[in-house]
Amino acid sequence: MPDPNKLKLAKEHGRSEILLSVALVPETSRVFVGASDGKVYDIADVLADKLEPRELTGHQSYVTGLALAGETLISGSYDGQLIWWNIASGEKTRSIAAAHAKWIRKLAISPSGELLASVGDDMVCRVWNVASGERLHELRGHDEQTPHHFPSMLYACAFSPDGTKLATVDRVGTGIVWEVASGEKLAQVVAPALYTWDPTARIHSIGGARSVTFSPDGKLLAIGGMGQVGNIDHLEGKSHLDIFDWQAQRRTHEFPGDQFKGLTEQMIFAPDGKWLVALGGDNGGWAQIYDLETKKVLKQEKAPTHIHAAVADAKLDTIVAAGHGKLMVWTLS
Repeated sequence: MPDPNKLKLAKEHGRSEILLSVALVPETSRVFVGASDGKVYDIADVLADKLEPRELTGHQSYVTGLALAGETLISGSYDGQLIWWNIASGEKTRSIAAAHAKWIRKLAISPSGELLASVGDDMVCRVWNVASGERLHELRGHDEQTPHHFPSMLYACAFSPDGTKLATVDRVGTGIVWEVASGEKLAQVVAPALYTWDPTARIHSIGGARSVTFSPDGKLLAIGGMGQVGNIDHLEGKSHLDIFDWQAQRRTHEFPGDQFKGLTEQMIFAPDGKWLVALGGDNGGWAQIYDLETKKVLKQEKAPTHIHAAVADAKLDTIVAAGHGKLMVWTLS
């Protein structure tokens, strides 16, 4: 079992790009990262001293989402495009040019690898058949504007561990749980602390729910972002995440940050569901572990840069994190 008290940064690689998304091939140290230059980088061994990545080109803007299903990698970008890749050959096998009308923010793959979910600034979650590329559902239920009449965004999505539910979260901290088979809305929760509105100086908002994940038993939904901000031109709010019993639509845990500032970009539950790792940052970065039983922070570690995305192996012994000019490996054993 992973030990939350042993969380440490084991390796880091400098990169010239901003790394925005990451996928890990199961039971290997091979990773794919999506970057600000519109490329996907295939890295054979993230534990090697020197990386020699293979470039996959096809996007015209930031690659913000990656999802891996067997021998197929799917990438999503600010260009609104989804691309299917064969990871053995590196060849593009399918593309959907206008998968979203605006920026794609995040992708999620179902546990079976059969379904893909994508969310974007057009406020739609689309569910796709991975094998055929067919669009199965178009989920609409989030408000398209914030309470102050500005465009909202869908920042993240996640499947439940059994693949029957799908969660989406938006700019004002609203989370919706959907039934995958029917596309029906099952529940809605709100984490209002994640949304800051400045009515005087900037007349603008910041924050939002930037990450979402289900607990291993599927009963809890964690939503992460940033707490209230004084100067909305900077990510100066403390990290923040809320956990909900989504069926009862009731918050069970609130974790306002006490040390680190910035956005909670990724959350990963421990296999037994007793604690979770959160990663993110502002100008710098951090990794924090929260204990659900004591409702306290177990561990806090500074990262060398803002972490935009992270992925763990099945046992949660290793976490690969993609950040601003860095690719990092964290260990918990």
